[in-house]
Amino acid sequence: MEPMLKELYHQDFQLWLTRTAECLRTQRYDHLDLENLIEEIESMGRSDKTALRSNLGVLLVHLLKWAYQPDKRTNGWRATIAEHALRINESFSESPSLKSYFAEVFPECYANARRLAIGNFPKQCPFAISEVLNPLPSAED
Repeated sequence: MEPMLKELYHQDFQLWLTRTAECLRTQRYDHLDLENLIEEIESMGRSDKTALRSNLGVLLVHLLKWAYQPDKRTNGWRATIAEHALRINESFSESPSLKSYFAEVFPECYANARRLAIGNFPKQCPFAISEVLNPLPSAED
């Protein structure tokens, strides 16, 4: 391992990243700080999953409000719905394997969204997955 790479992780993360990438690029694997590199790679996967859950939660809250409170609809709700659906679809484009995670956490995310939306909403999600991923026509349609 590069003499100070492990210490650098705690002192200057960006420089640690740069030097780690250089070690990988030049195939100096014996210089790597493997412990922290493994931790960072695992953390990246957790971050993607956390972002997916967050986007799905926001999307479901606004879809519930949109569907069950039509008199309160705003362009802001429409924009939020479109934005978070887009984020989810982009995450699937970048990491198709997240689709199975999406299906796994969907029921829990719906239950949480139902509580956060504060209203009388169905216990079972009223939306098909296709409706969640492609929720509303654009305002111009």
